This record gives sequence, C-alpha cells and structure tokens, in this order.
Amino acid sequence: ASSSHHHRTGAPMLLPVRRPHAAPSRPASPRHVSSSLGPRSRQVDRVLRGSTVARASPAATDASASAGLGRRAVVGMALAVSLSAPAYCRAPPPSSALTEENLLFLEAWRAVDRAYYDKSFNGQSWFRYRERALRDDPMNTRQETYAAIKKMLATLDDPFTRLLEPEKFKSLRSGTQGALTGVGLSIGYPLALNGSPAGLSVMSAAPGGPAEKAGIMSGDVILAIDDTSAQDMDIYDAADRLQGPEGSSIDLTILSGADTRHVVLKRERYTLNPVRSRMCEIPGSEDSSKIGYIKLTTFNQNAAGSVKEAIKKLRENNVKAFVLDLRNNSGGLFPEGIEIAKIWMDKGVIVYICDSRGVRDIYEADGASTVAASEPLVVLVNKGTASASEILAGALKDNKRAVVYGEPTYGKGKIQSVFALSDGSGLAVTVARYETPARTDIDKVGVTPDRPLPASFPTDEDGFCSCLRDPASCNLNAARLFVRS
Repeated sequence: ASSSHHHRTGAPMLLPVRRPHAAPSRPASPRHVSSSLGPRSRQVDRVLRGSTVARASPAATDASASAGLGRRAVVGMALAVSLSAPAYCRAPPPSSALTEENLLFLEAWRAVDRAYYDKSFNGQSWFRYRERALRDDPMNTRQETYAAIKKMLATLDDPFTRLLEPEKFKSLRSGTQGALTGVGLSIGYPLALNGSPAGLSVMSAAPGGPAEKAGIMSGDVILAIDDTSAQDMDIYDAADRLQGPEGSSIDLTILSGADTRHVVLKRERYTLNPVRSRMCEIPGSEDSSKIGYIKLTTFNQNAAGSVKEAIKKLRENNVKAFVLDLRNNSGGLFPEGIEIAKIWMDKGVIVYICDSRGVRDIYEADGASTVAASEPLVVLVNKGTASASEILAGALKDNKRAVVYGEPTYGKGKIQSVFALSDGSGLAVTVARYETPARTDIDKVGVTPDRPLPASFPTDEDGFCSCLRDPASCNLNAARLFVRS
C-alpha cells in the first residue's frame, strides 16, 4: 500500500479513457499471444503498450488496463491483458425502475461479471447477488452505493478486487506516469514480532520522497498513523490514511530496530526515477570483471527506457556483466515488466496468462527489443519483490538467463484491470492469474531463488560496490557470483 499513489504506495495509472463498445464473445479456445501472431495478438500488445483505462458502463465494459494491487500498498500497478467475457443472459430491471445510484452499482457489478477471472465468483450466483442487493441494500446516497459495492466485492474474498473512490482513482492514474503525491512509502504486512503482528512493514522508501528524507528505511515498522494504531490496520486503509492533499502533514510512529520515534511528514509531489545504477570494480581485476549494478525500484512508464539507458551508460565504462536488483520492488505496470524481460532475453516465454479455463495468452521474447541478452546477469530478490517484479524474475530464472539470489518473493500471482466508472471512481478487478515459463503458479508462494544471499548483503548501489571491493565484509564469493552452480 503506498503512501504515494495515491495509491501505490503509490500506485498510479493514467491514460486516456476509451469509450465502451460491445463486448466480444469469449473465444472457444485459448488464444496464445506473441508479437508474431494475428490480429488479436496485435490488439492485446497495443492495449498493453498504451495502458488504456477501460470505462465500465451499464451497456458494456472492456478490460484493458490492469493494476497489480498487492497485499502491500506500493507505488506500482501491474497492468494487464485485454480480456473478453461472455455476454450475460439475464437483464436487470428496466432502467425506469432504477435510480442513479442503482445504475452506478450495476456498472460495478457488470465490470466484475464480464472481467473477473473466476467465473464461479467464489462459489455464488453473481446474478442472484445483484438482485438481492438491488432489493435489500440501501443506495440512497453515493456513500451508501460505495458501501454496497464494497460489500459485493468482499464476497469474492479477493483483496485485489476493490473499489477506488474518485480521488484515489485519480491519483492512481497519475502515479503510473511517475509523478506521485504523498510521503513515498511502500508498505506491507510484516513478519510477526514476538509472535504477533505489530504494525505495517516499510518495504521501501521512494528515493527523494518525504519518508526517505526523514530517514525511514526498508524494514522499519509503522506502529501508528496520526495516533491510530496500525497493529490490525488493513494496508489499503493505511494507504488511504497516508494519502492526502499536497502540503498536508501526517504523524507516523516508527519502530526502527529497537528504537521508537515520531516522524511528522509533509506530503509532497515528486517524480520517481525508477532506476539507479553504478559501475563497480573488483580491485586488481581486468575489465571483464567490471560489474554494472542496476536497481529497479518500480515499474512505471519510464522503467524500460531507464533500464536501457542504464545499460548503455554502463557499457560505455566497459562493463561486461550486470546485477539487476529487484529487492523491495513491489510491482508496477505489467507492460513494463514484459518489455524489461525482452531487454535481457532474445527468445523464450516470458509469462503465461491464465484464467479459470486455463492458458489464455502467452508473452514471448522474439529478439526485436533485445539489448543485453549475452552478458552474465544476476537478479537479486527478497520478500518485498512482488507482482511485475516476480514476472520478470521468474522469466529470467526459468529461461536460465540469470542466476537469482535472495529469498522467496512475495507471491502475488494475479493481475488486475482497472475500470473507470461513470462517476469518476474506478474498479480494480482480478482478470487473470499468471504462471512462469516453467508453468509455476507463484501465487502465495513466490519465486524461489537459485541461491540465498548473505544476511549482511547490502541493499543499495554503494553497499554493493563496497561488497565487491571487500567480499569478506558481506560473506560473498565475488569470483563465483555469476556461476549457476
């Protein structure tokens, strides 16, 4: 959950809203997508590159943009594929019998009906739920309607399918562009402290954001937000509290190690550069041992281009091998994850997109976007690596393109699309799950690394270079860093 993002911990999303058109019927068999396939493949590729937000209307919806909203709030969304869905066979009551609030509820219901990946809807009749809600749930005000929509979504038992009220949706759309307003925190549920949860864990602090300036770091725990305990707080509730108007203040109680402190932060608007890089040298080595370190913090619209630029600059320094650090990268735009995989791969499956009927689409590298497919590559991951980061790490691992170091990743194996509703609110709907190229479903499990990282391993570019200069300081065998076994 993020503090920025207004959402995503800044999770952003932007793009032009497309006018609805009649939803196509679902194909009888799965279609596999790659850049070499036919019209539907090209259509999906265009949707992903354009990251278009679909508008849900009482007549039709089209799932086109998706957001990877994890159990942590982070500044990033995993945008997904365009899915078709079967036309529903029962009509709602005549529009003359429905209020404006009823019609908004129906927009949300239809968006889920058409796009939700589990057509059992968590074992319930979705049509009967609609009828009961229209009959029994109060929808006299906008807030009552929002409450009815949230109640409906809760029956799916899916934390990623959720309502985004207008201000949150607006922030989400702007956040994917890299411009964020908030305190710059990516948060998640922490490991238990002394056997019980104590708050919300800081996954990362955005470079240049208010939280980083105040010294809040990955691993810190938020105990309270404006004097409200965070011990049992849902991360989306926390994200809502962390958001607010530019220039407004928020008081956080932070646990750093054994020390507790109060930090007052002023919400700011700032630009998030998703990539930091550094050329590192092993003393006494030849140019062949120069290593380019690239830390990717989020998958916003600048991510793929920034990675390419970092590779170019590092090569100018005769770098012959790379380390891609995805630790505490909680996700972002799905299309950027695909494009970054293509940078490092000249061929191979990147990800399988599935629904309850099986594989629907396949994304593959075809060499057209390859920039660095031959240099040795190491990928660093941890439990804060989630969503689009896991797609990228899984693709590079399963294709044996990289050696993956660290600990099992977060385990968010589902993809959301975000629908614009007519009142300016939005609806994030889980439209698919994904499998890695080895057909591994990593949901709630994560990507398993090839090797562990030493507990003392540094988390930033300066520390990484220092580790290479003095491997004994971080228990690293630098000479075998890129060796698979």
